[in-house]
Amino acid sequence: MANAREVQLRIKSVKNIAQVTRALQAVSASRVRKAMERMFNTRPYATKAWQVLTHVAKQPGRQSLHPLLTERKEENGIIVIMLSGDRGLAGAYNTNILKATLDAFAKHPVPVRFISVGRKGTELLHRRGMDIMAEFTDLPPEPSFNDVSAIGRLAVDEFLEGKVDSVYLMYTDFVNMVRQDPINKKLLPLEIESSSGLVEAEFSESTGPSAAYVYEPGQTEILDEIVPRFTALQIFQATLESLASEHASRMVAMQNATDNATELAGLLQLEYNKARQLGITSDILDIVGGAEALAKTK
Repeated sequence: MANAREVQLRIKSVKNIAQVTRALQAVSASRVRKAMERMFNTRPYATKAWQVLTHVAKQPGRQSLHPLLTERKEENGIIVIMLSGDRGLAGAYNTNILKATLDAFAKHPVPVRFISVGRKGTELLHRRGMDIMAEFTDLPPEPSFNDVSAIGRLAVDEFLEGKVDSVYLMYTDFVNMVRQDPINKKLLPLEIESSSGLVEAEFSESTGPSAAYVYEPGQTEILDEIVPRFTALQIFQATLESLASEHASRMVAMQNATDNATELAGLLQLEYNKARQLGITSDILDIVGGAEALAKTK
């Protein structure tokens, strides 16, 4: 058993760690509320953009409406945009999105290049020896659409130039405070029939025939504007979902760490009491033994 002084130092160290984790939990709790508010505020706009784009893309001759809607006959290369965090201490948040990404694309039959968003994901991809074509780190705590639009422009340019035939988006979908699910979403060419992902699940309304719309100045002009913008909008919405997921995961992880540190400090306090009691008992025995020795000497 360790002596009382060693146990006391361990108790002090554990309590200091608990103070740090409690502070990180409070910060994450504040940030997750803001992230959730921004995430929910963007959904109405994303909903309407999806509805308009879905209606336009379902018109006859979809393949010729816009290059971003055109399916390639063969897939010779793909890009995967992976969203992760810039910092750790978020539980399994970063490792879960990496595992989902590797499970989906590590053995892909065609060459895969990655656009990594977040320092932790970039480091993990480098360790696995993946082909990273671009890195985006140190995004603002509350990113705007302009902060992430460059990611969408890069993916769109690569697709339009024919360098890749598909673009996929890997992010963490915020379900609630204790559940965040990794999502694999095909970004380009846009899959109108798909019903999975952050935006589509919110919009499926009617299955009947849709009304015919008249567009001004014209359908081509609207598609040229809305399709690339909606591609960037999906990335922006996924970024907000991932941020909310990261803060929620960090808050839960820090809460668990604080609870564990408190429990460990209690166990160490018991150990300290036992060590201190053992030391007191030993001192009493020494005093009694010395007194008896003096009595016999007299």
